[in-house]
Amino acid sequence: MTVRRLKTYAGAQGYVYQYYFVGKRAALENDPEAPATEFVFDVTSDRKLTYAVSIFLPHRATRDWSQAHGRPLNDAEHYAAAKLRLFRAFDELENVKTEGRRLSIDAALLEEALASLGVD
Repeated sequence: MTVRRLKTYAGAQGYVYQYYFVGKRAALENDPEAPATEFVFDVTSDRKLTYAVSIFLPHRATRDWSQAHGRPLNDAEHYAAAKLRLFRAFDELENVKTEGRRLSIDAALLEEALASLGVD
């Protein structure tokens, strides 16, 4: 049995979200975001209904970041970018369940997220 660590985030829209990381995988070949890595989080804002949120980190965005910074991103940096994208959705979307089930990280957002952590 896998024990998951439930975490809490208070979003700017006034909702308090609970979430946990389910895992990551390569995006399905026929997915419009492919080629990408898909990070999956289970999320709830009411403790009754839990739903999956997928964060897609396209390979082109990581390739662009790597070329600009002269090194590849490590796994922890990939995860950090996905988690910050999830937090951004919590802060900006009125209804994550209906508007934010599939989120993507483009090159500009990746640069912004990692810079906010001091990653260079």
